[in-house]
Amino acid sequence: MKERTEILASGFGGQGVVRLGQIIGEAGVRQGLHVTMLKSHGTEMRGGYVRSQVVLSKDAIDSPICESPDCFIALSGAAYGQFRHLMPKYGIILYDPAFVEEISQSLDCLQKAIPAKELSSKNFGSPLFANSLVLGAVARLVGILDKDIVVESILRVMPKFHDENRRAFQIGYDYVG
Repeated sequence: MKERTEILASGFGGQGVVRLGQIIGEAGVRQGLHVTMLKSHGTEMRGGYVRSQVVLSKDAIDSPICESPDCFIALSGAAYGQFRHLMPKYGIILYDPAFVEEISQSLDCLQKAIPAKELSSKNFGSPLFANSLVLGAVARLVGILDKDIVVESILRVMPKFHDENRRAFQIGYDYVG
Protein backbone atom coordinates (compact mmCIF):
# COMPACT_ATOMS: atom_id res chain seq x y z
CA MET A 1 0.00 0.00 0.00
CA LYS A 2 1.15 3.53 -0.73
CA GLU A 3 1.97 5.80 2.17
CA ARG A 4 -1.33 7.62 1.67
CA THR A 5 -4.31 7.38 -0.63
CA GLU A 6 -6.19 10.55 -1.53
CA ILE A 7 -9.77 10.61 -2.81
CA LEU A 8 -11.40 13.83 -3.96
CA ALA A 9 -15.09 14.14 -4.83
CA SER A 10 -16.72 17.28 -6.12
CA GLY A 11 -20.01 18.31 -7.67
CA PHE A 12 -22.95 20.44 -6.71
CA GLY A 13 -25.16 20.48 -3.63
CA GLY A 14 -27.77 17.76 -3.41
CA GLN A 15 -25.66 15.08 -5.10
CA GLY A 16 -24.40 13.56 -1.87
CA VAL A 17 -20.74 14.53 -2.32
CA VAL A 18 -20.20 14.91 1.43
CA ARG A 19 -21.98 11.60 2.07
CA LEU A 20 -19.60 9.93 -0.40
CA GLY A 21 -16.66 11.19 1.63
CA GLN A 22 -18.27 10.08 4.90
CA ILE A 23 -18.78 6.55 3.62
CA ILE A 24 -15.23 6.26 2.25
CA GLY A 25 -13.89 7.64 5.54
CA GLU A 26 -15.96 5.27 7.65
CA ALA A 27 -14.83 2.31 5.55
CA GLY A 28 -11.21 3.35 6.10
CA VAL A 29 -11.70 3.63 9.87
CA ARG A 30 -13.40 0.23 9.95
CA GLN A 31 -10.35 -1.17 8.15
CA GLY A 32 -8.06 0.22 10.84
CA LEU A 33 -6.62 3.03 8.73
CA HIS A 34 -5.92 6.61 9.74
CA VAL A 35 -8.47 8.83 8.01
CA THR A 36 -9.01 12.55 7.53
CA MET A 37 -11.85 14.24 5.73
CA LEU A 38 -12.33 17.84 4.71
CA LYS A 39 -15.48 19.19 3.15
CA SER A 40 -16.32 22.53 1.68
CA HIS A 41 -19.46 23.88 0.13
CA GLY A 42 -20.92 27.13 -1.04
CA THR A 43 -23.46 29.02 0.98
CA GLU A 44 -26.29 27.53 -1.08
CA MET A 45 -27.62 24.21 0.15
CA ARG A 46 -28.71 22.67 -3.15
CA GLY A 47 -27.07 23.51 -6.43
CA GLY A 48 -24.01 25.19 -4.91
CA TYR A 49 -20.43 23.94 -5.16
CA VAL A 50 -19.45 21.01 -2.89
CA ARG A 51 -16.14 19.19 -2.34
CA SER A 52 -15.12 16.30 -0.12
CA GLN A 53 -11.48 15.24 0.42
CA VAL A 54 -10.55 11.98 2.13
CA VAL A 55 -7.04 10.81 2.96
CA LEU A 56 -6.44 7.19 4.02
CA SER A 57 -3.16 5.90 5.45
CA LYS A 58 -1.64 3.16 7.63
CA ASP A 59 0.42 5.89 9.30
CA ALA A 60 -0.47 9.20 10.90
CA ILE A 61 -1.61 11.77 8.36
CA ASP A 62 0.39 15.00 8.30
CA SER A 63 -1.94 16.96 6.02
CA PRO A 64 -5.64 16.35 5.28
CA ILE A 65 -5.49 18.13 1.91
CA CYS A 66 -5.67 16.16 -1.33
CA GLU A 67 -2.72 17.55 -3.26
CA SER A 68 -2.28 14.67 -5.69
CA PRO A 69 -5.48 12.60 -5.71
CA ASP A 70 -5.36 8.91 -6.49
CA CYS A 71 -9.03 9.17 -7.42
CA PHE A 72 -11.12 12.18 -8.39
CA ILE A 73 -14.89 11.70 -8.55
CA ALA A 74 -16.18 14.47 -10.82
CA LEU A 75 -19.94 14.95 -10.54
CA SER A 76 -20.19 18.23 -12.46
CA GLY A 77 -18.45 19.88 -15.38
CA ALA A 78 -17.40 22.77 -13.14
CA ALA A 79 -15.83 20.37 -10.63
CA TYR A 80 -13.99 18.56 -13.42
CA GLY A 81 -12.64 21.85 -14.74
CA GLN A 82 -11.61 23.03 -11.28
CA PHE A 83 -9.67 19.94 -10.13
CA ARG A 84 -8.50 17.96 -13.17
CA HIS A 85 -5.13 19.72 -13.07
CA LEU A 86 -4.37 18.06 -9.71
CA MET A 87 -4.36 14.57 -11.19
CA PRO A 88 -1.06 12.70 -11.38
CA LYS A 89 -0.31 10.19 -14.15
CA TYR A 90 -1.23 7.26 -11.91
CA GLY A 91 -4.54 8.86 -10.86
CA ILE A 92 -8.06 7.96 -11.93
CA ILE A 93 -10.85 10.38 -12.76
CA LEU A 94 -14.32 8.87 -12.46
CA TYR A 95 -16.92 11.10 -14.03
CA ASP A 96 -20.62 10.86 -14.72
CA PRO A 97 -21.24 11.83 -18.37
CA ALA A 98 -24.72 13.07 -17.37
CA PHE A 99 -22.95 15.98 -15.64
CA VAL A 100 -19.47 16.13 -17.21
CA GLU A 101 -19.80 16.58 -20.94
CA GLU A 102 -16.33 17.76 -21.99
CA ILE A 103 -13.25 15.72 -21.12
CA SER A 104 -9.69 16.96 -21.53
CA GLN A 105 -7.68 14.77 -23.88
CA SER A 106 -4.40 16.27 -22.65
CA LEU A 107 -4.42 14.51 -19.25
CA ASP A 108 -2.10 11.54 -18.70
CA CYS A 109 -4.27 9.91 -16.03
CA LEU A 110 -6.97 7.30 -16.58
CA GLN A 111 -10.40 8.86 -17.15
CA LYS A 112 -13.33 6.51 -16.76
CA ALA A 113 -16.95 7.39 -17.44
CA ILE A 114 -19.41 5.85 -15.01
CA PRO A 115 -22.95 6.71 -16.05
CA ALA A 116 -24.19 6.40 -12.48
CA LYS A 117 -27.30 8.55 -12.89
CA GLU A 118 -28.34 6.64 -15.99
CA LEU A 119 -27.60 3.19 -14.51
CA SER A 120 -29.45 4.06 -11.32
CA SER A 121 -32.48 5.32 -13.25
CA LYS A 122 -32.44 2.26 -15.51
CA ASN A 123 -32.09 -0.29 -12.70
CA PHE A 124 -34.11 1.38 -9.93
CA GLY A 125 -36.37 3.88 -11.69
CA SER A 126 -34.62 6.72 -9.86
CA PRO A 127 -31.20 8.42 -9.78
CA LEU A 128 -31.24 8.03 -5.97
CA PHE A 129 -28.71 5.17 -5.98
CA ALA A 130 -26.09 6.80 -8.21
CA ASN A 131 -23.65 7.33 -5.34
CA SER A 132 -23.74 3.68 -4.31
CA LEU A 133 -22.87 2.86 -7.93
CA VAL A 134 -19.96 5.32 -7.78
CA LEU A 135 -18.77 3.81 -4.49
CA GLY A 136 -18.70 0.38 -6.13
CA ALA A 137 -16.48 1.74 -8.89
CA VAL A 138 -14.22 3.50 -6.38
CA ALA A 139 -13.86 0.35 -4.26
CA ARG A 140 -12.82 -1.65 -7.32
CA LEU A 141 -10.45 0.89 -8.86
CA VAL A 142 -8.73 2.44 -5.85
CA GLY A 143 -7.75 -0.89 -4.33
CA ILE A 144 -7.20 0.19 -0.72
CA LEU A 145 -10.86 -0.19 0.24
CA ASP A 146 -12.29 -3.58 1.17
CA LYS A 147 -15.42 -4.22 -0.88
CA ASP A 148 -17.46 -5.76 1.96
CA ILE A 149 -16.50 -3.04 4.42
CA VAL A 150 -17.54 -0.32 1.98
CA VAL A 151 -20.93 -2.01 1.57
CA GLU A 152 -21.29 -2.24 5.39
CA SER A 153 -20.42 1.46 5.65
CA ILE A 154 -23.01 2.40 3.02
CA LEU A 155 -25.66 0.52 4.97
CA ARG A 156 -24.63 2.14 8.28
CA VAL A 157 -24.55 5.69 6.91
CA MET A 158 -27.69 5.32 4.78
CA PRO A 159 -30.23 3.43 6.90
CA LYS A 160 -32.86 3.05 4.17
CA PHE A 161 -33.04 0.99 0.97
CA HIS A 162 -30.40 -1.57 1.97
CA ASP A 163 -31.19 -4.02 -0.83
CA GLU A 164 -31.12 -1.32 -3.49
CA ASN A 165 -27.87 0.21 -2.19
CA ARG A 166 -26.22 -3.21 -2.02
CA ARG A 167 -27.31 -3.95 -5.59
CA ALA A 168 -26.27 -0.50 -6.85
CA PHE A 169 -22.82 -0.91 -5.29
CA GLN A 170 -22.39 -4.22 -7.11
CA ILE A 171 -23.51 -2.72 -10.42
CA GLY A 172 -20.86 0.01 -10.10
CA TYR A 173 -18.22 -2.52 -8.99
CA ASP A 174 -18.94 -4.76 -11.99
CA TYR A 175 -19.22 -1.84 -14.42
CA VAL A 176 -15.55 -0.88 -14.05
CA GLY A 177 -14.29 -4.48 -13.79
